[in-house]
Amino acid sequence: MTRSVSVVTIMILMLLAVACSPASSSQPVPSPQYPVGTYQTLTVDALADILANHLQEYTIVNVHIPYAGEIEGTSAKIPYNDINTLMTTLPDKNAPIILYCRSGRMSKEASLALLEQGYTRIWDVEGGMDAWVESSRSLIYKE
Repeated sequence: MTRSVSVVTIMILMLLAVACSPASSSQPVPSPQYPVGTYQTLTVDALADILANHLQEYTIVNVHIPYAGEIEGTSAKIPYNDINTLMTTLPDKNAPIILYCRSGRMSKEASLALLEQGYTRIWDVEGGMDAWVESSRSLIYKE
């Protein structure tokens, strides 16, 4: 009986150690080949890695209105609430697409709307341009 209690105690301690260990602070870059089909977020650090190393694999869209600047490497600027223009401008429904806005609210709405229309690989940048700037990165202004 004592041995089985010891084994159970050790297992519980191991589970607690794993559950209480800190989560990794860096989010892996999403694979453009992996179909998600559900709402997914992306950190600004992961976006920076994509812009530096994988830009040609993604379509990156600023959906914020009114225009308030953009992240360099942005593929298009389309209002978040103009789903028809978004759908006609974006590649096919299985292409990897990243949306962002100023704070994250508009890009979340656009992401969910595109997922409802059958798009399978949509990522929304958490915190948008505000988080981008807070991470000591700059915006560019084309308008």
